[in-house]
Parts: sequence; C-alpha cells; structure tokens
Amino acid sequence: MRGQGERRMGWRWLLIALVLVLAGCTRDGAGDSGPAPVDPAYLHGEQQWRLERARALQADDGWTTLVGLHWLELKAHYIGNGPRAGIDLGIGPSRLALVQQEAGQVYLTPERDLALTADGEPLRGRVRLRPDRDGAPTRIGFDDGRGELGLIERGGRHALRVRHLDAPARKRFAGLRFWSPDPSWRLQGTWRPHPAGQTLEIVNILGQVEAMPNPGAVEFERDGRSWRLEAVDGGDTLLVMFADGTSGHGSYGAGRYLDIPHPGDNPLVLDFNRAYNPPCAYVRHATCPLPPPGNRLQLAIEAGEQAYPGQVL
Repeated sequence: MRGQGERRMGWRWLLIALVLVLAGCTRDGAGDSGPAPVDPAYLHGEQQWRLERARALQADDGWTTLVGLHWLELKAHYIGNGPRAGIDLGIGPSRLALVQQEAGQVYLTPERDLALTADGEPLRGRVRLRPDRDGAPTRIGFDDGRGELGLIERGGRHALRVRHLDAPARKRFAGLRFWSPDPSWRLQGTWRPHPAGQTLEIVNILGQVEAMPNPGAVEFERDGRSWRLEAVDGGDTLLVMFADGTSGHGSYGAGRYLDIPHPGDNPLVLDFNRAYNPPCAYVRHATCPLPPPGNRLQLAIEAGEQAYPGQVL
C-alpha cells in the first residue's frame, strides 16, 4: 500500500509540474492572450512626460493663467477693471492704460502714477506693443507682477490677451487624465514632403482662417490600414492636429495635438501616447487651431490625454 501511495503522489507531482510548464509556455509563447509586459524605462518616461505636461499648464506662463481675450474694435480703448473701463479686464486696477491702434500698430500709454512694467523694466510712457507673431512679444506687467497683458494678432485683427497668477482656471485645476501607456500606439511613420512654400488653411475655434506652412504629411499603418496626417510647421517641431473616433467619446471633442520631430536621418515615430489637448480644453480665452478635414480619422486612438475632467473657465 505504501508503495502504491508513493507512486500516486509521484504521478500527481508530475502532472502539476507539466501544468506549470504548459502555463509558462502559454504566457511566454504565441498563445498569450494577455498584454505583453511593458518596459519599466518606457513607463517611467511616460510618467515624467505626464507630470511635466501638468506642470506646464499650471506654470506662471501656462495656459491656465489666462483670464481674458479682448478684441480691439475701436481706434482707442481705455482698459481697466470695472464697468467704467472701455475694456473691462475683470482684474487689476480700475484704470490701467489707454490702448490705441494707428496704421496697423498698437500702442499703450499707462495711467499716470501707475506702476507697470514692459518686458520686466519700469514703463515710463507710451510703448508700441509687439504682437505674439513677432517672436518677442511685448509683455506688460501689472498688479506687482502677478498680472500680464500682451498683444496677439489673428486674421489681421488684434486682441489683448491677459494672464494672472490668481486665474480661476489655475486655482481650480482638476488634473489630467490619460489612457494607460500602450507601446502599440508608438508607430513608425513615413514622411511625404510637399513642394516648398505649400500652406494649409486652418480654421481656429473662433472661425478665423489662417494659411499655415504645410511642409508635408506623415503616413502610418494601424489595424491593417494606411492612415495619413497633414503636418504644419510648429517651430522646433512639426505639429499634427487630428480628430479620431474618441473625439467627444473619451477625448476632447475638438481634437488633439501631437508634436513630431522634423524629418531627418532618424526614423519618424508617432507616439500617440503623447497626444495632448489644445488649450481650449481648459480655458475659454485661447484661439486654438482645429484639425483640418483630412486629419479627421475613422480610427479610435485610445492613447494619450483624455478629456479634461474639470470645468472650462
């Protein structure tokens, strides 16, 4: 009896060992139905990018500091805080400055005895406001440096963009949400250059149209199909503005952005895990360009930043 029991126990251990070996083969082999393990270094890089993304939005010059966008409709506007101002900034001193449009230029004259700065230096008198398209826009500081006023130009029109460190959108920032990092959305792209000087008409969220430099398009494969996205020149990088099957169904309804490097010797990679929302997802005072019709994909890109969970202020 003892010998038979030992033999039975031996067979049982052998069967258990075989099950464990087969289970190991299933996890490591072609029969694996679960997600493959993700490289910890890749996960760390994604986490760092997400933290930096949130920090940039809340920085002193981040998008959540916007408190106003005021279009200049007249030749002269008195600006300040309150109903007596021609343009009510809603923040800062009751009387701030006189803003004038002359021959396509915009000038600001500070209110007497008011401590303002221009590009960090004390403002003594009238100054021309360089718009954001100049590369070095004029920055007018007020409220002991907590507030800042600048000029933007869109579609031949000028507006005053106002920031403040006490902006409601900054104080009530609700954080960001993302899909889980998925290396399968890190895709090889093929660059398709356009003739030099080609532009693409882009409509912004205000309905204004602007011709933006369009050096080429990038093509990639996903789900057995080829997809194409037009790129515009974003300065240090190329910018791809796109909408997809998640737009309004998990991601921001107006679409998302993706930065890609200028084409060079290295392979072109589109990492949709780093797709992000335009500033209009957080504040009402931005002039976000929208994806062109050709960049609206019938593909659900469940990667990158999701819709903002907080209130747009």
